Amino acid sequence: MLSTKMYTPEQVANMLQLSKNTIYDLIDRGEIVAKKIGRVYRVPRSSIEYVFTGLDQDLLKAENIDKQNISTIEQILTQVRKSL
Repeated sequence: MLSTKMYTPEQVANMLQLSKNTIYDLIDRGEIVAKKIGRVYRVPRSSIEYVFTGLDQDLLKAENIDKQNISTIEQILTQVRKSL
């Protein structure tokens, strides 16, 4: 049994107060994840929640941590390559 709530692009447009065309553009760009079933799209609730959860901020924070550790990673890689 399907427990994930799904919405049509039209319903998402109403929820986000955007046009239907904007929602289709966001789907095409991958900013909203949707599943095409036949000729229609369905958007899972989790995709809409993603827009508001701030996961972009989490990714930015992780990238900054990676940048801080890059010199350490390069040193380890150099040591490993020398041992080969």
